[in-house]
Amino acid sequence: MVQDLVTIYERIQSYHLENDWLMSVIGAIVILGIFLLLRKLFTRYIFAFMLRFTQKSKTDLDDNIMTAFQIPVRVLFVVLGFYFALRYLPLNPGQDLLLSEVMRSAMVILIFWGLYELAGSHSFVSEELKSKMNVDAILVPFFSKVFRFIIIALAVVLVANEWDYDVNGFIAGLGLGGLAFALAAKDVLANIFGGIVIIMEKPFSIGDWVYTASVEGTVEDISFRSTKFRTFAHALVTVPNSTLANESIMNWTRMGKRRLTFTIGVTYSTSRLQMETCVRRIREMLIEHPDIHNELIMVNFEKFNDSSMDIFIYCFTNTTVWNEFLNVRQDVNLRIMDILDEEGVSMAFPSQSIYIENQKQEKTISDVIAKPQ
Repeated sequence: MVQDLVTIYERIQSYHLENDWLMSVIGAIVILGIFLLLRKLFTRYIFAFMLRFTQKSKTDLDDNIMTAFQIPVRVLFVVLGFYFALRYLPLNPGQDLLLSEVMRSAMVILIFWGLYELAGSHSFVSEELKSKMNVDAILVPFFSKVFRFIIIALAVVLVANEWDYDVNGFIAGLGLGGLAFALAAKDVLANIFGGIVIIMEKPFSIGDWVYTASVEGTVEDISFRSTKFRTFAHALVTVPNSTLANESIMNWTRMGKRRLTFTIGVTYSTSRLQMETCVRRIREMLIEHPDIHNELIMVNFEKFNDSSMDIFIYCFTNTTVWNEFLNVRQDVNLRIMDILDEEGVSMAFPSQSIYIENQKQEKTISDVIAKPQ
């Protein structure tokens, strides 16, 4: 009888425990659902309202902060949902301590995630560097990477301290192994110092058209190790900074003007007066052309070629943009064609003339004496 009562009691206790655990799980799911709903409401309404409000302010700082922390805040609702849901469950002290450490680590990661986005190359920090500190465009990605590296390092240190790791010992170990690390990574260090040289001398900026012995194209990005170029075939070429720092760099974008030079060959039937008139009119046309630089214009009858008489033209265009330069050169060519056509001068092409002489054979004295009378 007593044994039966004990069994019934244990079953009742087990039933209550099972019901309590089931109710805890249901409550945890409800809590998680509430936070997911709050996340959706925050994203759709509250965040949109705050963003419209910050856009009316005079500074861009609040806009950039809102944009940088948008995703971390959305993730924060999920983290808080799981945290409070798990806290609602019956956990033992060890599990509760582990949950608290995970929560604090997640908070650190989310905060530094927002700071990481804020330090991006297209963020508020970059705009401040370019506008108020007058930092060159090529330095912005470099400083952005430095700031992001510092943010990641601080986040790792704080998370490691949260989990009771000896960060000081790790740093000391890096100091003892620094020499070996430097020897093993000498190429990496050479690229880093090469990048520093490029940044200090500033031979080009982001978006410049550059020609070197290794590559020709538009500069897209510069990092600690390498510089990326976009070629005219739209291929992405990565050149180590150590190689780039030891090469001659020709920056076509920084030209003040662009050279235009060519030779026109006219036929040998052109008279002296026609040649002088064409040379004079072409020179006057270039002087009056709005897209030709007037500092140096040379138009001269240069030489007698094999099949043509050559007019040498040397000048510069005001624009350095390739597409605009081609349009200017086309316009100049068309105007020269009009001048030659108006003066009745034809352009020459490679040709040869063969002259055949047909003369009567002359009689010699010997032929006359030898002829019988």
